[in-house]
Amino acid sequence: MANIPSQKKRIERAARERLENRRYTSRIKTYFRRLERAMAAGDEAAADAEHRVLVRSIDKAVKGGAIHRNTGARRKSRAARVRSGA
Repeated sequence: MANIPSQKKRIERAARERLENRRYTSRIKTYFRRLERAMAAGDEAAADAEHRVLVRSIDKAVKGGAIHRNTGARRKSRAARVRSGA
């Protein structure tokens, strides 16, 4: 554990930021699984809604710096492929 006050603060801040990043990535994975399930079930309306929420979540994660922009683009592309049924 650090002895310097600024380092203690930095450690706490890093932990908070790590949790926020984990929330973003977990949410993306959850909506991706929901999209795959909706497509497997053949529910077009649910798949469309899940895809919209997934893309919005990916964009927010990229904007917040939780994931790299290329990773976000790759995941959006993958989601679009799943959504189209390819």
